[in-house]
Amino acid sequence: MGVALGSLITGEPIELEQLKGKRIAIDAFNTLFQFLTIIRDRMTGQPLMNSKGQVSSHMSGLFYRTTKFLEAGLQPVYVFDGEPPAFKAGVVEERKTRRDEAHVRWQFALAEGDQREIMKTAKMSAKLTGAMIEQSKQLLTFMGVPWVQAPSEGEAQCAVMCANKLVWASASQDWDSLLFGSPRMLRNLSVSGKKKIPRTGAYIEVKPELLELKTVQSKLGINHEQMIAIGMLVGTDFNPGIRGIGPKKALALVKEKKTLEKIIEAVKDKWTGPPPDEVFKFFMEPPALKDVKITSTPLQSDSIRHLMIDEFEFSSERVEKVIKTLSELRPSARGLGSFT
Repeated sequence: MGVALGSLITGEPIELEQLKGKRIAIDAFNTLFQFLTIIRDRMTGQPLMNSKGQVSSHMSGLFYRTTKFLEAGLQPVYVFDGEPPAFKAGVVEERKTRRDEAHVRWQFALAEGDQREIMKTAKMSAKLTGAMIEQSKQLLTFMGVPWVQAPSEGEAQCAVMCANKLVWASASQDWDSLLFGSPRMLRNLSVSGKKKIPRTGAYIEVKPELLELKTVQSKLGINHEQMIAIGMLVGTDFNPGIRGIGPKKALALVKEKKTLEKIIEAVKDKWTGPPPDEVFKFFMEPPALKDVKITSTPLQSDSIRHLMIDEFEFSSERVEKVIKTLSELRPSARGLGSFT
């Protein structure tokens, strides 16, 4: 879910075509969750499935959206989460409880025909399983698209790769990317396009947004350590934040107190969750691979056909169209490693 800093930070709209030739590290878990949330039956809220009951929303989103990236000349590198830090266990358990509760509410809404509640609770109950993760890695390999297995948080790995100039930017919907120190961050990369506004029937155009860490910090008048402190006050993936303190109050408090020690001292009676020093250190020094080898395999058309048409039962016509597009982008024998 990440930290809620949207009211403080705004990005600059950027066209997908402006990213041509740029290598982008994409938070895979965050992206797959978006596909699982969005790609659903509008009447029942059910995710896309094959005849065997296998969920395929993640495969649909990953296959077609990644192809769109490649057509625009963007060079995606998907980064998958590893083991979360021990102090995240409470957050993980809380999310599981919320998903389970949402699933029960979805079943009630479905029985009652409450359309608004059906979609709301269906999205809240979205779950990314180990099988889905392996299926996604397999598909990317067959497409010749590189992916990286992070030792811990995928967002942290993306940020470190960006800081080390292995990629041009990191892409995620979560503001945590900036807290981890990514020099550049892209939002809305996987959800760009027309988006329906709930309860209105109207649509808006969602475009990718670019945020640069130095620019954000300059506009807010803070340094990196203070930005992390704001996130901790509001709440991150690793701590629940301070009740009653939103982004604006957090910014004011950080500017007043300045140092982490004084900031935490001011809210110590309300602090819950892991020790603040642990959370702060995790953002400053996240477990991540420093020297990442970004490699890819050649395009494996027959394997794509077997996976997407035979196993997941996607339209052979649409799959063949994508394979043709991928084949035209580069010869199968080369793979995406030919990009610079």
